[in-house]
Amino acid sequence: MTSTPFYNRVLLKLSGEALMGGGDYGIEPAVISRIAAEIKALHDVGVEVGIVVGGGNIFRGAGLAAAGIDRVSGDYMGMLATVMNALALQDALEKQELHARVMSAIKINQICEDYIRRRAVRHLEKGRIVIFGSGTGNPFFTTDSAASLRGVEINADVVLKATKVDGVYSSDPMKNSDAEFYSRLTYDDVLTRKLAVMDATAIVLCRDYDMPLRVYNMNKPGALMRVIMGEEEGTLVEKG
Repeated sequence: MTSTPFYNRVLLKLSGEALMGGGDYGIEPAVISRIAAEIKALHDVGVEVGIVVGGGNIFRGAGLAAAGIDRVSGDYMGMLATVMNALALQDALEKQELHARVMSAIKINQICEDYIRRRAVRHLEKGRIVIFGSGTGNPFFTTDSAASLRGVEINADVVLKATKVDGVYSSDPMKNSDAEFYSRLTYDDVLTRKLAVMDATAIVLCRDYDMPLRVYNMNKPGALMRVIMGEEEGTLVEKG
């Protein structure tokens, strides 16, 4: 394995559910500490890291809407949940002696910075980890879409999506042992086959701006570093 990273700047997408560990709700300290340690390892080899974190471990807008809450109100509640997760991740990163900044797409000036693209890029250039909260700042858009958007905006080399499985399969491998694993796909493959990678808006944004997407297993030891070093790990989605 080369000691030189294959990617210089990455956008990492973490789901809120990823922070729960084995729990049903909230944040598992051991999990968030492990994630922070992996991010430090990237920082230590010179990789600039931006992070978009979801809020599904606390609130999910679509789920709240299904329960009868106004969809727009539910989505804003979900955005606030992502800021809570972002602050927790910032704390974990600071315990790793990293400099981290939380930037929110909605104004919450007393606890984090407003998202300003040029400022975010400057933070990255200075070696700070930037955590993007509040999704896109708009209802009806998922944090997957926010990850693609921020990845394009900060000129990331790749969007990395952390999941609980080894990559993209033809169906849910947890439910179907015969599910086919894909090591490489095109954006159009994902859209036409309706594969559960990211929502369609996120995939189209990656496609239109030629942003590679790699899906990997966040629970597999060393997987993230292998991705960063350009090894075959997980599923790569790119243009055909």
